Formats: sequence, structure tokens, C-alpha cells
Amino acid sequence: MKQAIGAYRTVTATDEFRQLERMRADARNREASALGHARREGEKAEREKWQGVVANKDAAIADKDAALADKDAAIAEQAAEIEKLRAQLANQGS
Repeated sequence: MKQAIGAYRTVTATDEFRQLERMRADARNREASALGHARREGEKAEREKWQGVVANKDAAIADKDAALADKDAAIAEQAAEIEKLRAQLANQGS
């Protein structure tokens, strides 16, 4: 066992081994960074998609509200016209 530990220490003490370990660590860091970036980009795209859906829904609601306001105004005009005609009929009948 002591020989194995000694051999490991000998191998790990070489410049080549340390360089390989640095390269492996750098590769792990780059991979983790790339995965984190991809995750953040995916979250951003998902958030923007839903913000677009909400914006479209808000625009549709505003359009419906405007259409309802127009219909309400038309109904009010019709009601006023009906009252005017009823008043004319009542005046003719008297």
C-alpha cells in the first residue's frame, strides 16, 4: 500500500500530470459554464414567450373592451332614438 501511495505521489508530482489536471479542471469549468449559460438562455426565451402571450392577451382584451364600448354607445343611441319616437307618437295621439 505504501508503494502504491508513493507511486501516486510520484506521478502527481510531475509537470505533465499537473498540466493534465489543469486541463481537465478547465474543461469541467467550461462545460459547467456552457450548461449554465444554456439554462439561462432557455429561461429567458421561455419568459419572453410568456410575456408575448400576456401582451397579446392584453391587446385582445383592449380590443374587446373598445368593441364593447362601441356597442354600448350604439345601444344608448338606439335607446335615445326609441324614446324620441315614443315621445312623437305620444304627442300625435293626444
